[in-house]
Amino acid sequence: MTMALSLQEWMQSQAQHVESMLLRHLPARTPSTNAAPQASLDTLHTAMHYAVLDGGKRIRPLLVYAVAPLSATAPLQAFDHAAVAVELIHAYSLVHDDLPCMDNDILRRGKPTVHVRFGEALALLAGDALQTLAFDVLSQTPLPPAQVVTLLQTLAQASGAAGMCGGQAIDLGSVGSQLERATLESMHCLKTGALLRASVRLGAICADLNAAQQTSLDVYASALGLAFQVVDDILDVEADTATLGKTAGKDAAQEKPTYVSLLGLSAAKTLASALREEGRTALQTLAQDLPNTERLAQLLDYVVQRTH
Repeated sequence: MTMALSLQEWMQSQAQHVESMLLRHLPARTPSTNAAPQASLDTLHTAMHYAVLDGGKRIRPLLVYAVAPLSATAPLQAFDHAAVAVELIHAYSLVHDDLPCMDNDILRRGKPTVHVRFGEALALLAGDALQTLAFDVLSQTPLPPAQVVTLLQTLAQASGAAGMCGGQAIDLGSVGSQLERATLESMHCLKTGALLRASVRLGAICADLNAAQQTSLDVYASALGLAFQVVDDILDVEADTATLGKTAGKDAAQEKPTYVSLLGLSAAKTLASALREEGRTALQTLAQDLPNTERLAQLLDYVVQRTH
């Protein structure tokens, strides 16, 4: 089918939409008073807004919305709740990753990181509050209870020790080490890939797709998730700080294992291209049963071809 909007137009439109949805669910910012308790609470709310709004590619919500055309009956509000929830988890993870006890970074999305702007204690609390807000939002998804429970389990498993946090733990323990390729892949499938796969799965649950359809989407999402990290490793070497909006060359400076350090730059680019083909093949299988996979294919191309 011919799509009315180009990818860039669609991404811009959906990013603006999810920004409005995020603003709707974030706690309201009220004028600070002289009363210390209220002023402190308002600072926390301000830090949450700072961490979430006005920046980022919104890849995870875009993946949720890209699944929506696969269903003609699922309520669009369900995809809104899933998109907001997964982006809140992503935002919280960035706030915590940037802390001095983790990656100790001072720049994120082209502006000072949350702990630089608000202090470490408020950054920690803002991240905690964003994480819990994600599950509050997801619990209110307008779907049957069984589907809502599956949504909650999916996001929880992707975010915790069996997913993103587990991958981050491996990453922290691998500084200065040369990992085998299988271990590096396992780490990134958890650290980065789990939440990207969950974004697609959340969309598939909202769309009430069957098991075979969800399997094809999961193969696609796994390829996209790993490709995202491979390209991140490439950009850490090739791009500059102004383009990335975060500190370039950080992985090498911190002696972190990456696909570039393990395989070399050329082989890492070859791997990204191979993962793109793997994801496209999965979508071709899905398209035999369901139309309207174009946005998913375009997002895969975008992830592999992006420059920041």
